Parts: sequence; structure tokens; C-alpha cells
Amino acid sequence: MKIKKDDNVIVIAGKDKGKKGKVVRAFPREDRVLIEGVNIKKRHQRATRNNQHGQIIEKTFPIHVSNVMLVDPKRDTRTRIGFATEGTKKVRIARKSRTVLS
Repeated sequence: MKIKKDDNVIVIAGKDKGKKGKVVRAFPREDRVLIEGVNIKKRHQRATRNNQHGQIIEKTFPIHVSNVMLVDPKRDTRTRIGFATEGTKKVRIARKSRTVLS
């Protein structure tokens, strides 16, 4: 999976198409990523104590990694991810601007 934590991504498919956000967490086994402010669903929470009320909570859910693309740091557009070698180290690069990603 080429998308990592703290990457800035844009959603390219689904109900949140066009939204940009930062990857909070990556789930490589499921090929899913959790993005701030994207794929928000409402969940009902039961009262846990006698003095607490039940409530409806808005919660972000993971989205499949095939529905997001990396945002190019220079151009602020979506781009694919490539790999290059700097000396003996393999690094990720943005394909459009050829900038090295952290």
C-alpha cells in the first residue's frame, strides 16, 4: 500500500468525492485508510451509566485505498506515487512534480 499515515489525499470516488484530508491511520491488511472529515457516519450510543444519556455520535470510518489519491505538495493536484532511489535508499516520489515525499 503506497498511502501512509500523515499523507494529504483527495477522495476520487464515492459520496465524499473531491474532499481533501489528512490520513490519520492506515490499515494495510484491509487496504483501507482513515481520513479526517471523510466518510462520517452517525452511530447511536447507549447510556453507559445511570446519570448519562444515550446520544448520536458522528464517527469517521475507513475508506478503501483505491478511492483516494495523493495530493501533490507542489501543484496541489492529485498525483500517482512512484519510487526512486537516492543513493542506497528507496524513497516515494510524486509522479507529476517528481518531489520526494516524507
